[in-house]
Amino acid sequence: MQTAYREPKTRGLSAQMLYYGLQPLILVSALSYWSLAPSSELTYVLIVLAVQLVLGTLEHWQPARPTWVIQAKQKCLNILLVVFLVNLSFLFSLYYESILLPPLDFIRARLGIDFWPHQWPLVLQVFLAFLCSEFIWYWLHRAEHRWQIVWRASGHGAHHAFKKLNALNFGLNHPLESLVLLLPPLIVEVVFGVGIASAGATILVVTQASIAHTNLSFNSKLIGLVLTTNTYHIRHHSALIEESNTNYGCAAIIWDRIFGTFADSSVLEVGIGPTEPTLWEKLLMPIKEPKDSAVAPK
Repeated sequence: MQTAYREPKTRGLSAQMLYYGLQPLILVSALSYWSLAPSSELTYVLIVLAVQLVLGTLEHWQPARPTWVIQAKQKCLNILLVVFLVNLSFLFSLYYESILLPPLDFIRARLGIDFWPHQWPLVLQVFLAFLCSEFIWYWLHRAEHRWQIVWRASGHGAHHAFKKLNALNFGLNHPLESLVLLLPPLIVEVVFGVGIASAGATILVVTQASIAHTNLSFNSKLIGLVLTTNTYHIRHHSALIEESNTNYGCAAIIWDRIFGTFADSSVLEVGIGPTEPTLWEKLLMPIKEPKDSAVAPK
């Protein structure tokens, strides 16, 4: 009889340092570097590359699940897909901002509406924008798993279809979902006029999402009170629907704790079913769900 996967005990000083310290170290480093040039698009690119390089190297050196280490050919394909999808999201975000932000900025200025605490230290503004964005994403994500029409329309099943997870999975989404993922930070910016802090919140979300999918052993006890760890998010990727319908927060787990969808246990298998669809089948998932899919809403 198969039992749920359990993470191996960490042995040695280096393993324990990674287990307890890597996630907070990466987050602090990413935000610190961003704060040096918060308006630079190059800063964003360099942070994403650095996070992926660090996590990818460690996944190869000390994977939590050795069977999840993917072949070089597949990894190269995944990298190309992530680069394409991230650039697609960037282009759409520029379009949305050019259409929506100017008139709404004008309306807020004319009405004297300014809810955002611009006087706060920047790091606190970043964290507040992050939590607001994740609150919206939490409910969008729950809707994807609650109603089949939302699951199909967003192509969310493609993200769940992978049988092996690693840091690159943060960006392995259906192109349609690239549009959905833009909504939470855009809504926060449009409503509150957050400003530069929204860029820092995006850095935090992307870094956290990379960590949440990584094939490494991390401690979840303290940092996991507010932020998502990979232990929690891998459960959300479970091939069992009752396990998959938990832990909707990809970057912040606090909303799951508040709204009763948090669960803490390891899982045996991830994916939408016993087999992984091909790339073409993943792209077609909005109109044709694989026959062996077990986690899609009915």
